[in-house]
Amino acid sequence: MEQQKLNPTIVYVLSVLGILCCCVLGAGIIPSAIAYFIAKSNLQKANNDIDAYEITSVKGMNTARIVALVAVVINVLMIARMIYVISTVGWDEMTEQIMNAVEEAQQAQGQ
Repeated sequence: MEQQKLNPTIVYVLSVLGILCCCVLGAGIIPSAIAYFIAKSNLQKANNDIDAYEITSVKGMNTARIVALVAVVINVLMIARMIYVISTVGWDEMTEQIMNAVEEAQQAQGQ
């Protein structure tokens, strides 16, 4: 009987996408959570029938699950940071500071 392989590529892609999107108000939590649950379900299937899967592919999927978990944690921390900043500074003050920074940058460029 030929052993099956687990393919962690989609988990890695979603995890990296989640890390890249974490700066957009923590929006990366969606792809990174999906990646984590995909990896978790694949590992659960492999653990139920360990002889049917290659051990190297199981180890690769476990590593992909860890990367996805790190991406989830980074996004949760970013969401917590945004909540903290909005609750202490306020949304209006934060947007005003951003607009001032944009105007200063445009003036510095001579526009």
